[in-house]
Amino acid sequence: MTAAVAEAPVPAARPVSVARGYRFELVKLLSQWRIRLLVLACWIAPALFVAAVSQQSSLPVDTLFGRWMNATGWAGPLVMLGFAGTYALPLLTSVVAGDVFAVEDRLGTWRHLLVAVRSYRRIFVAKALASLTVILVLVAGMAVSSAAGGVVAVGNRPLIGLDGHVLAPGDAAGQVLLAWVCVLAPALALAAVGLLGSVALGRSPMGLLLPAVVALVMQLAQMLPLPVAVRLALPSYAFIAWNGLFTSPAQLGPLLIGIGVSLVWAVTATALAYRLFLRRDFTNLTYDGSGRRALTVGALPLVGLIGVAFAIIAASTPALGSGIDQDKVQGSLATAFGHLYRLQTEQLHRPDVTEEQLAVTAACTKGGGLIAAEGPGNDWRCVVSWHLPDVEATGSAIYQLDVTADGRYVADGDGPKEVNGYFQVRTPTGDQPNPLWQFDGNVELLPTHPKG
Repeated sequence: MTAAVAEAPVPAARPVSVARGYRFELVKLLSQWRIRLLVLACWIAPALFVAAVSQQSSLPVDTLFGRWMNATGWAGPLVMLGFAGTYALPLLTSVVAGDVFAVEDRLGTWRHLLVAVRSYRRIFVAKALASLTVILVLVAGMAVSSAAGGVVAVGNRPLIGLDGHVLAPGDAAGQVLLAWVCVLAPALALAAVGLLGSVALGRSPMGLLLPAVVALVMQLAQMLPLPVAVRLALPSYAFIAWNGLFTSPAQLGPLLIGIGVSLVWAVTATALAYRLFLRRDFTNLTYDGSGRRALTVGALPLVGLIGVAFAIIAASTPALGSGIDQDKVQGSLATAFGHLYRLQTEQLHRPDVTEEQLAVTAACTKGGGLIAAEGPGNDWRCVVSWHLPDVEATGSAIYQLDVTADGRYVADGDGPKEVNGYFQVRTPTGDQPNPLWQFDGNVELLPTHPKG
């Protein structure tokens, strides 16, 4: 008599949890020498750069807040932020997010990873979260390092805003931190584009370069005299819209639109990458990306986003022109001059006056008055007028303005010398150039409404 032996059911293998997959992918990323080198560079190099430049007599005055680097420690992280938005962040997102999937194609390790994790969805989520974590660590390193380098080298001193008003050290620190937080949105958009390129193009080098290429094209577009609606429809605008945080009141409209557009890009590109990843055939060991699929599933929807964003912005705000007109330039220059005049008065130990007493106005022309006073250009000429208490004569000063397409301008004093010429002013923190000599300003590109 034989006894029938019943075979015990073999339990089905469960997929690895997202948490374990995330830790595994994070360790893989941080074990790469180039990622370790980037982390080290982002946490050390900005501090050394800011500290070194702040001690120089020749400052990067062509960079926003560069002229204030030896006056306050909070100018350095803003100079670094401008550099990061133009160069560093596109390259960092390319190296991290643009390679997180393609590395498995180059090494031929997809089969091992799929057998170990047993879930396409969890692999994608783990890789996306790991790359996001590394990018946040890199951005945080640049922000903290540059701020520490500036404060240690120069000091925790007040910062001059883009309309001439003075930010106390605590306020300056808060605005600098907020500015760095705001650029996370376009950084996430580029990271999502990197994920999409890494999935769609496989081991192709173009997948690694895609975020940098997209960022370069958009930066070139921002330099052109495009309508405001087109400019705001590009996620790259959020890399420069943080300028509006340093005016009073803050110019939040363009910044919020730029952040919103960037987040929509981040969500859409990530969703497209997820869809392509789930539909991929991992049995093909020679997979090298699909150019047609990358175009139809990846590029075309993102280009469509630009069209949709343009239509929404154009319909909600009358922003079809350059956004730079005579009234805006005159109002911005008059406000900045009034604030800086009071600062100069304090530095020269003269009797204080209020902005209401000064009643500053500006009259600006472009191209010698032969062309319409609108749009960017270096041919703006403005005459600023003001009044002093108990003085019958009206004061006046001439400025030459170079206005860029994104609304930033540099005002260069053109006389009289005792008002806006170059001379050193003795301050408690050392000799500084006359604050009315040269200064940066910002024109809000969206339509503004007078206070009622």
